[in-house]
Amino acid sequence: MIFAEKLKMERKKKGWSQEELAAKLFVSRQSVSKWENGQNYPSIEVIINLSDLFGVTIDELLRSDEELTKKVIKDSKKLAYPKLKATFDVLFLAGVVLLLIKLGVLALNKLTPMDITLFGGKLLWNFGPLFLMVGAGIGSGILKDKYKKE
Repeated sequence: MIFAEKLKMERKKKGWSQEELAAKLFVSRQSVSKWENGQNYPSIEVIINLSDLFGVTIDELLRSDEELTKKVIKDSKKLAYPKLKATFDVLFLAGVVLLLIKLGVLALNKLTPMDITLFGGKLLWNFGPLFLMVGAGIGSGILKDKYKKE
C-alpha cells in the first residue's frame, strides 16, 4: 500500500475530514489533499505527528511507499552537515575579505600619496587568502562528494 492510500485509510478510520486532520497537523487542507492524491509528501516532522495521531509506527508509514522513503532520506542528507558547510563558507569569505583588503590597500598606495602597511607579514597577505579560499573549496567539494555517496 502506498503512503497516499495509507494516509486516507487511517484518516477515515478516525472519522476525520481532511480539514480536521490538517488542523491537528497545523497544515492546510490542500496539503493533506495533495498527500492523499500522491501529488506531494509531508516532511519527516509531519510523518512523526501522523504516526502519533494514528497510533502506527513511522516504519509503517515510510515503508508503505518507496518514493516517500527516498524523499525522507534525501531531505535528511540536506541537513547532515550544515555546521561543517557553514564553516567552509566562513573560511571562504574570510579569504575573500583578506584579498579585498590587500587589493584595497595596494590601490590606495598606488593611487594616493598614502603609504599603508599591512601588519602580519607578506606570507599572510600573499598566501593567506589563497589558502583560505582553496582550502574551503576543497573542503566543500569533499563534503559534497560525501553527501552524494550517502
